[in-house]
Amino acid sequence: MGRLVVVSNRLADPRKTAAGGLAVALSDVLQATGGLWFGWSGKIVEAADGGVPGEGELHVQQAGPVKLATVDLSREDHDAYYLGYSNGVLWPVFHYRLDLADFDAGYIGGYRRVNQLFARKLMPLLQPDDIIWVHDYHLIPLAGELRALGCTQHIGFFLHIPLPPPLILAAIPGHDWLMRALCSYDLVGFQSEADLAHFERYIQVEAHAQQVEPGHWRAFGRTLQAGAFPIGLDVVEFKNLTHASEAAEMYERMRGEYSRRKLLVGVDRLDYSKGLPQRLRAFRHMLEQYPETRNVATLVQIASPSREDVSAYGDILHELESLCGAINGNFGELDWMPVRYMHRTVARARLPGLYRASRVALVTPLRDGMNLVAKEFIVAQDPADPGVLVLSRFAGAAEQLKEALLVNPYDVEATAGAIHLALHMPREERQERHRSLMRTLKEHDVQWWCDSFLDALSKTEAKETGTPWLRL
Repeated sequence: MGRLVVVSNRLADPRKTAAGGLAVALSDVLQATGGLWFGWSGKIVEAADGGVPGEGELHVQQAGPVKLATVDLSREDHDAYYLGYSNGVLWPVFHYRLDLADFDAGYIGGYRRVNQLFARKLMPLLQPDDIIWVHDYHLIPLAGELRALGCTQHIGFFLHIPLPPPLILAAIPGHDWLMRALCSYDLVGFQSEADLAHFERYIQVEAHAQQVEPGHWRAFGRTLQAGAFPIGLDVVEFKNLTHASEAAEMYERMRGEYSRRKLLVGVDRLDYSKGLPQRLRAFRHMLEQYPETRNVATLVQIASPSREDVSAYGDILHELESLCGAINGNFGELDWMPVRYMHRTVARARLPGLYRASRVALVTPLRDGMNLVAKEFIVAQDPADPGVLVLSRFAGAAEQLKEALLVNPYDVEATAGAIHLALHMPREERQERHRSLMRTLKEHDVQWWCDSFLDALSKTEAKETGTPWLRL
């Protein structure tokens, strides 16, 4: 394989394991190939400082054998590309929330302008045998912009968030342009088979694509491949993190403080896709319907801050605070509070200790691409006395983690029953479920994800009969 070029909205130094996420997943292959990682610098250049829209400055530095290249954005471009179109249109629509999408603000110009900027800055850095891997919804048009500049290298795309059904996608003004841009890639990867099915249905119905063979489609004058590549966890790394000093200290503290309680844990970003109000209502319903859980079950809910300048996030924050206060006020005792709510970020190094001390994890998003918290909880458990994962069927992880207790987070009563079942599940059943879940996580870990995608991408063939790019 040639040099790997990774493109994402933000990047991290792959030498630092604390970076987590994509850096951990791609570190080995980037360093082995002397790769390049390209993205936004995180710096916003104000107009007074010479910030002309679409003309950010390029910065290049070495991180061992890996080259890091970043570009600045003007305030206008950042607000339109990142806050506006990426997170004001694509994020809510892709999570099935048409009611929260801002279709009328004209952000699409800035979104296209930044993708064109990325293509212009990246193109001179490319080598003929590079393999380019583009990540997530911020950069859907990038392959088309690179193709327009003459790029012939293999280009793959991975969508980390869900892809909605065709009728929801079709609500986006210019959806045909967006999906046509997606077809400029040689390989498009999704988190789940459900997302892949939505994509295939869309290009069949809307683009009249023809299936050449399983997983290969002819659309807009070219052939592309699409598949499900569920992202995994670095199981060894997270196990080591679980036994490290910070996690061990957290575990001992939680076990000591809650020695007479059964802990439940939820760890999420504060986002309307995570189903946090529904989760708290289900927990409240359990306390109402199963009185024996009172003064016994304590939910530790961490909701990390996320884009709180957007009104929808302020609304959910106030709703959560109100629900937590009502539950504690109605059910709490002098020596027991049902909900411990934290609206701040907890260091990743401490989380495994919290997971390990908890009898139940509540991972109940209304829609999620994957949700690695579910996988982290499983890996952190003591195999001799493991906790139970209560998992939304609408998380991408549900396709793999079938031994979890799968729930519909909209069904408060049924979710409450599942939480009660998890709290009282016999040890033998918990052990059996945990063994099966761990087998899945080890088989489909982060290295499998990276290797399987890049292997498929390197084998794709360019079969163009014309440009697939659509200019507005």
